[in-house]
Amino acid sequence: MKNTKKQKLFEVASFQQGYFTAKQAVGAGFSYRMHTHYKQSGDWLEIDRGIFRLAQFPNSPDEDYVRWSLWSRDRNSEPQAIISHESALCIQNLSDVMPSKIHLTIPPGFRKKTPKGCVIHKGRVSIDEKEQREGFFVTNPLRTILDSAEANLSMDYLGQAIQEAYDKGMIQIIDIVSAEMSEKARKKIITILKKMKSRQGKHDDS
Repeated sequence: MKNTKKQKLFEVASFQQGYFTAKQAVGAGFSYRMHTHYKQSGDWLEIDRGIFRLAQFPNSPDEDYVRWSLWSRDRNSEPQAIISHESALCIQNLSDVMPSKIHLTIPPGFRKKTPKGCVIHKGRVSIDEKEQREGFFVTNPLRTILDSAEANLSMDYLGQAIQEAYDKGMIQIIDIVSAEMSEKARKKIITILKKMKSRQGKHDDS
C-alpha cells in the first residue's frame, strides 16, 4: 500500500521536476497528518506553503519555473503564471540575455504578493500563445518577442532574439508584422526587420 502511494506521488512529481503540492500528495494517498512525518524524515523538502519537492529527485536548471508555477495556483489548484519575457527568451535559447529574476505573466485579477526573485507582468495569455514544458507553461516565441518589445529589453537583445527565432524557423516575418502591438513595440520591431533585410541584401550581393 505504501509503495503504491509513493509510486503515485512519484509519478505526479516526475512530471513537475520533483515538485508537488500538498493537495497532490493527498490525491496520491498521503493524508495531511502524514505530511509532517515525511518532512521531518527528510523525504520531502518544504519549498513554500503547500509546495514540496522529493529530496532524492535530481536537480534541474528549470526547476524554479515549476516552483513559481505551482506557487501561482488558484483556489482550484490551477497554476496561473506563464513564464514570459526575458525568462522565456532564455528557455527558448533566443538571444544571450541572462535575466537575474524570473519573469511571470499572470492574469489581471491575480492578487498574490510578488515574491523576491520574480518580476510580475499582468496580462492574458491565450492557449495558442503558450507552450507546455515539464511542469510549467512558457509563452511561445512570437508572444515572447512581442512581450519583450513592449518591455525594456535592449534593442541588441531584441534584434538577436528575432533573428535567431527566424533562423530557427520558430517565427515567420509575416506573423510579426501582422500581430497586434503598441506603436512603441512596432517601431522597435520594424527598425530591427529593416536591419535584417539590409544585412540579407548585402549577403545576397556578395
